[in-house]
Amino acid sequence: MTKTIQCISPIDGSVFAEREALALDDARALTARSRKAQAAWAARPLQERIDLVMAGVAAIGALNAEIVPELAHQMGRPVRYGGEFGGFNERASHMAAIAKDALADIAVSSEAGLKRYIKRVPHGVVFVVAPWNYPYMTAINTVAPALIAGNAVVLKHASQTLLVGERLAAAFRTAGVPEDVFQNVFLDHETTGALISEGAFDFINFTGSVNGGKAMERAAAGTFTGLGLELGGKDPGYVMGDADLDAAVDALIDGAMFNSGQCCCGIERIYVAEPLFDAFVEKAVAIVKGYKLGNPLDPETTLGPMAHVRFAQEARSQIADAVEAGAKAHIPTFDTDDGGAYLTPQILTDVTHDMRVMREESFGPVVGIMKVRNDDEAVALMNDSDFGLTASLWTKDMDRAEAIANRIETGTVYMNRCDYLDPALCWTGCKDTGRGGGLSVIGYHNLTRPKSYYLKKAQ
Repeated sequence: MTKTIQCISPIDGSVFAEREALALDDARALTARSRKAQAAWAARPLQERIDLVMAGVAAIGALNAEIVPELAHQMGRPVRYGGEFGGFNERASHMAAIAKDALADIAVSSEAGLKRYIKRVPHGVVFVVAPWNYPYMTAINTVAPALIAGNAVVLKHASQTLLVGERLAAAFRTAGVPEDVFQNVFLDHETTGALISEGAFDFINFTGSVNGGKAMERAAAGTFTGLGLELGGKDPGYVMGDADLDAAVDALIDGAMFNSGQCCCGIERIYVAEPLFDAFVEKAVAIVKGYKLGNPLDPETTLGPMAHVRFAQEARSQIADAVEAGAKAHIPTFDTDDGGAYLTPQILTDVTHDMRVMREESFGPVVGIMKVRNDDEAVALMNDSDFGLTASLWTKDMDRAEAIANRIETGTVYMNRCDYLDPALCWTGCKDTGRGGGLSVIGYHNLTRPKSYYLKKAQ
């Protein structure tokens, strides 16, 4: 029996798109075509691969006017923000620019009659399982460097952004990337697991939940398939006594609420030095009360619905549990809060780390704010988490920030910035956030394997 994968629009709960999932035998045939096509693609000159990938990126940019409202229908982001092409292009462009150096041979020695070096060679077929929250940017993090490095790519998107993979594969095909080198697939969980357990892929990059990452590891067990896993976060911000208060409030609250809080590196907990605490909370509440929650197709809307009702219900549950345990909720329920996907953004104080809202990933427009006495207390609280993706420090003292950064268990530390991915830096995490690293030179290292050459002339 054929299975259907549906995208339920958060705007009104209607079925926005649906596709038939591939049967297992059809999926096996698709991956076999990828494997067959990969060798010829890898044999092409590096610059040719770069040019074709960047042509595909440009083709997506040309479709942005269509893509922006399509994303609003699929996952609820307001059209006023203009989509993802800026970050999409920035990431791909950086990886294209560094490819020659990142993929260069490592010379060990070149003596008379002896040549030794290490080459970076593609894994083969890379499977990218991309999330719905930033579906273009998260996908291109791996798709662009994987293709540039000479891999074939099979892309599977979350059902919530069902049309994104189609858009990407079609654009890259139009630009000249061979169809079998970059394929989009619609798969159910069972077929996905079966392909992984059969060793259909040579490397897997998954962005999603901790449970999803565990399922990937179980499926890959015994195949020795490499895995790159980004599995969520509970990212903290720390505002020190010498911080620029207005800048800190504006950035951290935007980092907590943008995209309805559905950001991998969104701010989910904030620690503020005692002297600034009251003023910080007052300014934060004023900002959030000014948001307009509504239909994301309306240009006046600043906060759209969450991508699915069940995501909103989890955030509501965390808020309710916290309030019942003594937290103070500062934002009255908005008139447009429908009890479903449209959720009032919330700021909580009087929170503790005994509350789920300060420990579990919320992935919604809610943030808890706590008062701290000193750096030691702030570091202890920031590290008191199962996750470790990013942390944001606010101070005028770079030496102090760097010293604190050295003590934080996280993948990336920002000073006076948050909720941003710099493609020149490795995108990585620790603890339950996962393992591996994308973008930067290290991203290329993870999408290739080292191959050593020892070439000696006969005597």
